[in-house]
Amino acid sequence: METNPILDKLPRHLMSLAIDQPYNEYTPQDHALWRYVMRQNVRYLGKVAHGSYLEGLRKTGISIERIPSMYGMNRILKDIGWAAVAVDGFVPPTAFMAFQAYNVLVIAADIRPIDQIGYTPAPDIIHEAAGHAPIIADPQYADFLRRFGEIGAQAFLSPQDYELYEAIRHLSIVKADPYSQEHDIREAEQRLTDISNNMGEPSELALIRNLHWWTVEYGLIGDPEDPKIYGAGLLSSIAESYQCLEPAVKKIPLTIDAANYNYDITEPQPQLFITPDFESLNHVLDEFAKTMAVQRGGLYGLNQAIRSGNTATAVFNSGLQVSGTITEVLEKNGDPFYLKTTGPTNLNFTGKELPGHDKKYHAHGFGSPVGKIRNLSVPLESFSPEELDQIGLTEGESINLEFESGVNVNGKVLSKTICDGHLVILSLTGCHVTYDGLTLFEPGWGTFDMAVGISIVSVFSGPADPDTFGLTYPAPEEKTHKIHHSEKAKKLHALYQHVRDIREQNCSFALLPMIWKDLQHDHPVDWLCALEILELLKDKKIEDHFTGEVTDFLLKKRSESDTMSKLIDDGFAMFT
Repeated sequence: METNPILDKLPRHLMSLAIDQPYNEYTPQDHALWRYVMRQNVRYLGKVAHGSYLEGLRKTGISIERIPSMYGMNRILKDIGWAAVAVDGFVPPTAFMAFQAYNVLVIAADIRPIDQIGYTPAPDIIHEAAGHAPIIADPQYADFLRRFGEIGAQAFLSPQDYELYEAIRHLSIVKADPYSQEHDIREAEQRLTDISNNMGEPSELALIRNLHWWTVEYGLIGDPEDPKIYGAGLLSSIAESYQCLEPAVKKIPLTIDAANYNYDITEPQPQLFITPDFESLNHVLDEFAKTMAVQRGGLYGLNQAIRSGNTATAVFNSGLQVSGTITEVLEKNGDPFYLKTTGPTNLNFTGKELPGHDKKYHAHGFGSPVGKIRNLSVPLESFSPEELDQIGLTEGESINLEFESGVNVNGKVLSKTICDGHLVILSLTGCHVTYDGLTLFEPGWGTFDMAVGISIVSVFSGPADPDTFGLTYPAPEEKTHKIHHSEKAKKLHALYQHVRDIREQNCSFALLPMIWKDLQHDHPVDWLCALEILELLKDKKIEDHFTGEVTDFLLKKRSESDTMSKLIDDGFAMFT
């Protein structure tokens, strides 16, 4: 995979989700579908999208005529400080946010089937490349997207969140496969509904995912009486980009309350949220971040970590970061005074693992008191190394520390870990740690490494140092379907290619009647290839019986449904 300076900064645990874009697997029909959608976007969205949309298309190097190559996009995206990677459908939500934090767009490599040309619940290259990429050319919006990724990647998820992700991923896979059976789709939809209805109390990730949906995916901007579109889900849906501006869709000023509105990816949205400008997006994001464990810390944050059951990081006010699965916290009057992890844990400072405190050393977990020590007017972490020696915290000396919480630590000083001139870990041998008759640590367990700090100032999802901790995002077991086209479908694709060749080479127009004859005989339901043939005839100002025949066919198709009527009318509008 070709990289650029932005991609070179991605950590290994994210790069493991990237794939090579299977460019040669796109069919001529896929390219025609892309061309139809993109031409509609330029024609219509130029009027209703945020002013940066069309300029963003140009800046990001996205072709209107054919599906873009990720390599070509990356050569241009680097000039605005971003990059793109191809992925296999939906990626885990935390990983998706983390990519954004590194200024990287994840682009699902596949493309929607033609029967979902107006809207698809699956992430596809139209949604990602034509929806997300153009707007990030706006520096203010790009900064908001990066910050959203940083904050979202630290949000706690629940076990139900991962079940929901897998259900959404499965539904998107079966719906994107044009050969899926109807009963498989209904079963996947029912599974998603069942999980959605039994999520329990929403996690931080569920709430910030809602906020992401109503801004990044489905956001409106500007005057409430005449809003413009900036959300990628709307920019990539030629059906919903029309519907969303209708009076039937309620328009609500964006506030933090949008995080409490759930959404259904399979249905058009009944309401949308309007921000006055991109700067206001950051204000709402900042307000939401204040409600999260990463900023609240304390007992709230530790309980969020316990509920998640996943790796988390607790940050002491000294700067020490404890990363592991937090399983227990002792508290008094709403303040934590002892925390415990279970299983491999490491200790870090400013996002880097401290020497000697890796997961092998703390393989069975970690525990430490939190809080003030009796008879010390100044917190232990505020003492200089010289002052620590003056109060008896010297290697080889026996000490007895009584915490205001009632925790008692008694042992011999083995070593002190000093970071930025202040104590962050006090290591003791022969140590007893007790509380109210309960033994929390005893000498036979080895060295007691006591975290130093009077409070937990932050708690966030994931390890402080992902690389040394060995964080991984295993590739999803269920892959997006590799489409195996029938011989009949391959012949249809060949007709699309013939039409493309005639248009691009501006010759061989005499072959069009023969192509039309094969299309009518073998593929009488296909409308897009017929539309491209009519476009060529109109472009050459050929008005004869053949042109009338193709027009009559499309008019007949137009009468089949409201959806088909809209698609064909929009197609006519591009060349009449």
